[in-house]
Amino acid sequence: RISISCLLPASWHFSISPVGCPRIFNTTLRQIVLIGILAAAVSLLYYSLVVIRNKYGRAYRDKRFHRYLARVTDTEATDTNNPNLNYGIVVDCGSSGSRIFVYCWPRHNGNPHDLLDIKQMRDKNRKPVVMKIKPGISEFASSPEKVSDYISPLLSFAAEHVPRAKHKETPLYILCTAGMRILPESQQKAILEDLLTDIPVHFDFLFSDSHAEVISGKQEGVYAWIGINFVLGRFEHTDDEDEAIVEVHVPGSENREAIVRKRTVGILDMGGVSTQIAYEVPKTVSFASSQQEEVAKNLLAEFNLGCDAHQTEHVYRVYVATFLGFGGNAARQRYEDSLFTSTALKNRLLGKQTGMTSDSPYLDPCLPLDAQDEIQQNGQILYLRGTGDFNLCREIIQPFMNKTNETQTSLNGIYQPAVHFQNSEFYGFSEFYYCTEDVLRMGGDYNAAKFTKAAKDYCATKWSVLRERFDRGLYASHADLHRLKYQCFKSAWMYEVFHSGFSFPVSYGNLKTALQVYDKEVQWTLGAILYRTRFLPLRDIQQESFRGSHSHWRSFSFVYNHYLFFVCFLIVLLSILLYLLRLRRIHWRMLRNSSSTSLWMEEGLPPQKVAGPL
Repeated sequence: RISISCLLPASWHFSISPVGCPRIFNTTLRQIVLIGILAAAVSLLYYSLVVIRNKYGRAYRDKRFHRYLARVTDTEATDTNNPNLNYGIVVDCGSSGSRIFVYCWPRHNGNPHDLLDIKQMRDKNRKPVVMKIKPGISEFASSPEKVSDYISPLLSFAAEHVPRAKHKETPLYILCTAGMRILPESQQKAILEDLLTDIPVHFDFLFSDSHAEVISGKQEGVYAWIGINFVLGRFEHTDDEDEAIVEVHVPGSENREAIVRKRTVGILDMGGVSTQIAYEVPKTVSFASSQQEEVAKNLLAEFNLGCDAHQTEHVYRVYVATFLGFGGNAARQRYEDSLFTSTALKNRLLGKQTGMTSDSPYLDPCLPLDAQDEIQQNGQILYLRGTGDFNLCREIIQPFMNKTNETQTSLNGIYQPAVHFQNSEFYGFSEFYYCTEDVLRMGGDYNAAKFTKAAKDYCATKWSVLRERFDRGLYASHADLHRLKYQCFKSAWMYEVFHSGFSFPVSYGNLKTALQVYDKEVQWTLGAILYRTRFLPLRDIQQESFRGSHSHWRSFSFVYNHYLFFVCFLIVLLSILLYLLRLRRIHWRMLRNSSSTSLWMEEGLPPQKVAGPL
């Protein structure tokens, strides 16, 4: 006996019994029909599962693909009428000026494993909402009471772009960098207190005591590293076999198994004054001495980007080191100072006049062939003429790396944990890009052999030829004569810093030199807002947890309701058919019984009792 019941679309119940079925259904045909019904139901269920999975799976894959694509082409104006959009503000108080950046992000998707999708806000003209003022905030060290008036235009600018209804829930961060670091602590405190006192009076932004501070160079480097990797999508989870992955020993969980996640990128940034390196250290580090361990504590940063402090999938250990005096311009200045001092000493000891006149210049291998230059110090001039010897230039500047014989050290003998060169990737910014692209026109994927050959050829080219090429516009539009003259030195300096200072092998092929990422200049402020708002998703997750579970059931019901109705309709149709067949069988038996009774009566015999239908 098979019993079938269904509550939707109507409440009904029926049974199929072998006794009640026609004889033709009591054997093979009945079994075939029942098997066919079950096969049809299973087929419908399988079909619906495949369709839905393909539909939503493709949508998920497309979403991931378009997320990367959006980072390249997303230049649309921010929809300020969207009530589900959140905002955040970061003020970068630098040494030469202050800039304000306004960011926005949609509501968190409810997955605690995902980070907020933060992007820079764009105005009606599709331009980033950014504003800069001069001078730097450190100029108000002697008059801290004027700081709030100084920064007020920036905040008014942001208030005009952020919807008024969102002001009270929009966090504001005022983060001060290099200019403020050199001030005495008392002056730093006076400036910050003026900001914390006056800003809440005039603006409704979410602004607390911890939202205004002087950040260290280490923090700034970590924020820059976070920003670059976020834009590149390296914090997202992946099951794609083509994605580069790395095995990570999470800090504080040495007894647990290592986790596998996307490989992050390291950054190299060589400015005019300093050079900075930052990269993830996935393995537990060891130290050659207790002194080295103490130094390493100031260079290694461990932090959790996830919204749940108990989850370790977004825990990162990052090495960050900044080297003052190792920028391109500062290095050239150090080189010239050394050149002037050593030449003056040799002239005094040997009684020569090398470099004292333009007729007997000092032959500088770090200047292009026949290029002329002057070094002025204490009212004296040292005349230079280039010989364009790239290899000799490298040899001369190697001592400026200040390398030591101690293991695991880099520039200035500073501790540097080992880099897994076979499974790593680095991006080189600022001078790393300018040196490879402005003149040599080979920015992008770095190749040491090709770069060395191009640098040698450039250095050995006569200055008059270089000037002619410059006048014909063969170099980058922003390359000037200063770049042309010191390109030879800076190429040698960049090469030595990368290969000798940071100990990257000449065969290393995973360095990309870039000015922007996805056609956008990535500021450290993006990393700052991402890190400082990392706990905000908890609010959305808690609010949506109950509602989300019900909405999931509603969506499930909506998807499968028409399939369920179709199956129930077939079952009802089949039951009607079976019922009609049963009525027909009963009618046929009644006709046969009545005909038998008539036959007995005609012959004068009493009617026999015939079993009727049950």
